[in-house]
Amino acid sequence: MNKRIGYRDAVARQVESLSEVRMAVAAGLDQLDLSDFVGHIGLAGIGASYQVAMLGASYLRRRDIPATAYCPTDLYEAVGSAGSAFVALSASGQSREISEVMALRNHLPRVALCRSPGTPLAQLTGRELPFFSGADNGASSTGYTGMALAVGMLADALVGRGQSPIWAALPDMVGEVLASQVGPAAAAARILAERASIDIVGAQAGFATAGEAAMLIREAVRVPACGWDTLNYLHGPMESQDQRTGVIALGVGRETKIAQDMSEIGPAVLVTSRTDIASTDRLVVLQVPETDNEIAAAILDIVAIQMIIGDMQDAAGLTNITFRYRQTDTKLKPWSPTEV
Repeated sequence: MNKRIGYRDAVARQVESLSEVRMAVAAGLDQLDLSDFVGHIGLAGIGASYQVAMLGASYLRRRDIPATAYCPTDLYEAVGSAGSAFVALSASGQSREISEVMALRNHLPRVALCRSPGTPLAQLTGRELPFFSGADNGASSTGYTGMALAVGMLADALVGRGQSPIWAALPDMVGEVLASQVGPAAAAARILAERASIDIVGAQAGFATAGEAAMLIREAVRVPACGWDTLNYLHGPMESQDQRTGVIALGVGRETKIAQDMSEIGPAVLVTSRTDIASTDRLVVLQVPETDNEIAAAILDIVAIQMIIGDMQDAAGLTNITFRYRQTDTKLKPWSPTEV
């Protein structure tokens, strides 16, 4: 059983969780035959798992392996053309839609990436890589970062060039963010308080992080939020920003100017590894360690944002809330108040 714990508790235990995930996934990969995972790799996920699918697909493409992230909506009909092998992502292993679209592809190589072994999804795919992230909150913290680390390690195995050394260093890097960004996270939460909506902007792997951040803000703070690709954001969506709204930009390139430009209108937050941009009255900068590994960077970025959201949740009087709208048809097992 994976215990359901408080939001801040889940965020805080990610150093421990990521260390455990790395060891578990390394052991799992040693036992997993992926020799038939060739050609175009599909990664299927829904909710937060879809954002991890985007991370994995981006990571593989940048290493010259054709890969696409799919939401189940895209897979109910494209049975023969969406991919030659599939990674099925579901932290619980209970997501009905992922199981349905994987059942349509029983002629293809498939592997389930889930928090625990023996899930219905793993039984369906016939292969599994459990990542053992453990206790979590309903607004996923350890489950998301654990799955992101697992998909990075799985991608490294598919690339066949050995595991990135960054995975061993990652827990300590996350601990650095948790320890050093308490003040900036609180400042960011203050300027984002009572926003009518919040846009989150990032590119490539950062686009996936933007989508996950938007989900967390919606789930944990109940504020409308949307994730945007950096370049797409410049082509019209940013026009709605004003004094009532907020923006969080993630990255070291064009995102920095977006944050600075938006801070002239209303509150803005920048999550970056750059050290040459200072906070102002309407711009709060959160500093994360620099890395050229995009999945590691995405994990560091989302941990910084999780910290902001924790402060926003407390300030709004929503500490450790559970979802108001429980959908009875999206999971293969009933919702539990004590486990995730």
